[in-house]
Amino acid sequence: MSYLLQLIEQYGLIIVFFNVLLSQLGVPLPAYPTLIITGALASGGEYSTTLLMLTAVGAALIADYGWYLAGKRYGRKVMGMLCRISLSPDSCVRQTEAIYARWGAPSLLVAKFVPGFASIASALAGTIGTRRPTFLLFDGVGAALWAGLAIYLGSRFSATIDQLLLLLEELGETGLAVILAGIAVFVVGKWWQRKRFMKSLSMARISVAELDQLLQQGIKPAIVDVRTPVAQQRGWIPGAVVTSIQQINTFTLDVTADQEIIVYCACPNEASAAIVAKQLIQRGYKKVRPLTGGIDAWIAAGYPVET
Repeated sequence: MSYLLQLIEQYGLIIVFFNVLLSQLGVPLPAYPTLIITGALASGGEYSTTLLMLTAVGAALIADYGWYLAGKRYGRKVMGMLCRISLSPDSCVRQTEAIYARWGAPSLLVAKFVPGFASIASALAGTIGTRRPTFLLFDGVGAALWAGLAIYLGSRFSATIDQLLLLLEELGETGLAVILAGIAVFVVGKWWQRKRFMKSLSMARISVAELDQLLQQGIKPAIVDVRTPVAQQRGWIPGAVVTSIQQINTFTLDVTADQEIIVYCACPNEASAAIVAKQLIQRGYKKVRPLTGGIDAWIAAGYPVET
């Protein structure tokens, strides 16, 4: 443990850079504890506070700009990939789109304070065409606010943090084990949360080929689009009606309880569609199925969309 603390004192800025970079790239490795500890060390003269701030902001901007460019080039695919590798629930795309649609680029000012939002918001900014200077301005200010608060907390409670570091040093290997156990508990907790969420989405689905076959046969199921307004601008499956998870309790379908209802979204594992489908089943509709792959699978198969 003593060796670890010496590394933090000697190479703190390098550790901060790579910790923040990996964290903003989506690795489940919290950067705030590192920033708070190095903020405490900076208040004691170990580092330059300005250099510490620039290091953290620079690392965050590199990661975020990488996601911005990925979103600009690959569109929504990169956001879907982010949600698949994330330890947060798969509704992250829908939530991020809703926040970004309401506030636009200024939402990046608080993005890093919202778990699971920063990386996807950066990719979304590139996807919907947010201007590069605008993105860099708001993302940079947001990174400064995020890192600055951690550094301030470190300096404000430097005495307490110094005592904690001394205690961990006295504990030796036990102290290191406590730190590693804390990180493990965080990761396992997120993994368990995701596993429970995935289990809750388990239900029968319909493929895009099956839906097209129904339409070709003249069978017209009720088709419900539960994407955000931003996503719906790209077009929708012909005949679909539009709603959202927030509106589903007041949403009325002009169908009988026995009629087929197909719900689709544009999110990994059909998360939003499955949630809405289960809510419709609870309201008495008997034949409700999410569309496997959502609108992206429909478009990839070459089927038409309306705008």
